[in-house]
Amino acid sequence: MLRSVVLAGGGTAGHVEPALAVADALRDVDPRLRLTLLGTAVGVEARLVPARGHELATVPKVPMPRRPGPDLLRLPGRLRAAIRQAGSVLDDTRADVVVGFGGYVSVPAYLAARRRGIPIVVHEANPLPGLANRLGARFTPYVATSYPGTPLRGATLTGIPLRAEILTLDRSPAAVRAARGRYHLDPHRPTLLVFGGSQGARSLNQVMTAVARPLATAGVQVLHAAGPKNYDEVAAALPRGLPAPYELRPYLDHIPSAYAAADLTLCRSGAMTCAELAAVGLPAAYVPLPIGNGEQRRNALPTVEAGGGLLVEDSALSPDWLLENVLPVLTSAERLAKMSAACAGTGHPRAAAAIVELIHTAAATRRRTRRSRPRHAAS
Repeated sequence: MLRSVVLAGGGTAGHVEPALAVADALRDVDPRLRLTLLGTAVGVEARLVPARGHELATVPKVPMPRRPGPDLLRLPGRLRAAIRQAGSVLDDTRADVVVGFGGYVSVPAYLAARRRGIPIVVHEANPLPGLANRLGARFTPYVATSYPGTPLRGATLTGIPLRAEILTLDRSPAAVRAARGRYHLDPHRPTLLVFGGSQGARSLNQVMTAVARPLATAGVQVLHAAGPKNYDEVAAALPRGLPAPYELRPYLDHIPSAYAAADLTLCRSGAMTCAELAAVGLPAAYVPLPIGNGEQRRNALPTVEAGGGLLVEDSALSPDWLLENVLPVLTSAERLAKMSAACAGTGHPRAAAAIVELIHTAAATRRRTRRSRPRHAAS
């Protein structure tokens, strides 16, 4: 019987939220199961995990230095300390399976689990796997990915696990009216949701202040999360006396209700954002973050290629592009309906359940190994 699972995912919401979704799904299957989330004391998990009612254990944060220097010389010692701490958590919780979601805490969790013969399950949220999950996937046949073609050998395509509040989101006409009322929006106008992550996105903010009046004149209302640091600047730049509601917020404290209020979204294309929008069938104009190795563009491509979204590079985003490409969709109920259906078709609503099945399979493998081990074998 599966009694204890440790889920390693910390640092960013992109690692923590899938871990929490799987933890919730495991708890739904067996409320007696001990669930421990392994993270750091300084990541978003320190706030998110206790708020969801799960146990949090921490290990030191061990980032990989990007260039030679003193931090690189200290890396082996820091990693050994993190592995020891992760091992202590596995021993204290008597973990049957370790599930890793990438990021800083997964490497020590994978290495500590391997030393103890504890089965490992790996989930990769991005089209291109990070260093932690490339390592973890070498130790286990139980690997789940979110995109076709992710280069991890023997992987099972599951999608990104999402919380039940997203998977069960009601976007019926009555729910849309209620959500728009929450944000002081007109219940009947086409509605554009704009957000750029928890801190906002300057390029999105700038284009919206430039097109606020043309959008309002066309009958479109806006719900815009500018980011706490950018709010005052955006508020000062917005034109006054718009003929349609423009609700500017520093941040969105309940993203499901914002999704319910919207017809279309202008946003970045992080893996979690793309997965959530596909799950609720909300089309988007994606503006990938213009740094890294292009992973945000890859995140959006399946939905865009299916007809459920638009894609524009950050450098090409302009008032003219938005008015020529986004406004015609917002003002056409037929186009919105087609894009919404196409977007929903790219989602993976059973992702969490599929990963739970992998966890149980991995645990059963360990039990079979234990039963088949000779009595005189070393423990």
